[in-house]
Amino acid sequence: MKGLWLHIVRTYLRVGLFFYFKKIEVANAKVVPESGPVLFLANHQNALLDALLIATTTKRFSYFLTRASVFNKPIVSKVLQSLQMLPVYRVRDGWSNLSKNNSIFTKSSKLLNDGEAIVIFPEGSHNIKRTIRPLSKGFTRIVFETLDTFPDIKIYVIPVGLSFQHAEKFSDSTLINFGMPIQVDDKLLHDKNQSMLRLKDEVSRQLRQLTVHIEGDNYDTVLEKLKILQVDFTKPEDVNECISKDFTSCKKKQVNKYIVLKRLAKALLIIHLIVPYVIWKKGVQPKIKEVEFTSTFRFAIAITLVPIFMIVMLLILAMTLHIKFAMLYILTVFVLALLAVKL
Repeated sequence: MKGLWLHIVRTYLRVGLFFYFKKIEVANAKVVPESGPVLFLANHQNALLDALLIATTTKRFSYFLTRASVFNKPIVSKVLQSLQMLPVYRVRDGWSNLSKNNSIFTKSSKLLNDGEAIVIFPEGSHNIKRTIRPLSKGFTRIVFETLDTFPDIKIYVIPVGLSFQHAEKFSDSTLINFGMPIQVDDKLLHDKNQSMLRLKDEVSRQLRQLTVHIEGDNYDTVLEKLKILQVDFTKPEDVNECISKDFTSCKKKQVNKYIVLKRLAKALLIIHLIVPYVIWKKGVQPKIKEVEFTSTFRFAIAITLVPIFMIVMLLILAMTLHIKFAMLYILTVFVLALLAVKL
């Protein structure tokens, strides 16, 4: 039943993400082993959407180490746990709660020994900035605890770069870029401190190549130049080269020739989905305190309230007019959605 539930949820999420993103590009997914212990380490710009994109673009049913604060409500906690999400506590959750991470790390080691895949965001928090921040040591603790407990195990550590054209807006484009697997075994135990530093450095190095990385000193200036040059942020190799060569070799993103039609379709789509749109625009969006949550909450509205509203409209039109008008409404919404998102 658990496997069936995960298949249903993943399929539904894939459909939702298809209608939410203009383009979802996956690079180097073939490097991901179909079985055996895998530790995915991804940068974290876009709150829950980061996890959903990884979950729906690999063949693995991964476990996700997730900030504990989202597990506060019992019903939400049960749903998240059914989706293989495990709570991780941070300092801001209170010093007394940090000890609870011990059991999560132990469980993670057992999962890896059972050949499962785990996703961790080693930056420790989300941040919309296009930069790779210093990595926390949590993932190395899991690696070394697993090697200590199960010395015969071989773990594949795979960095994952997530890039967004404009993470907080709709519709967006994204790249999920899988890096080269780093195989770790009990040889790392010979000198833990040095091995930990080398592993963190290698993961950080790959992440800086797999997504757009702007150094912190002149971040705002560099970002503004890149926006003026209209670069494609879903092409991290090109953008990073542009930065390294002092903006002398920058490639512009393709101009959207259908922007007028796209805007018209979006306006008509809002009219056809006016109730969910008003709930989002007036009820939900103004309450979002962190910009990183904007897309996550918008997507949540899209995959929950929008289908419910469409079903209600289908029933109303079928009962008051005719089934053909109801079906015409549904078809119109799907066509408008495709035009508004994919153009």
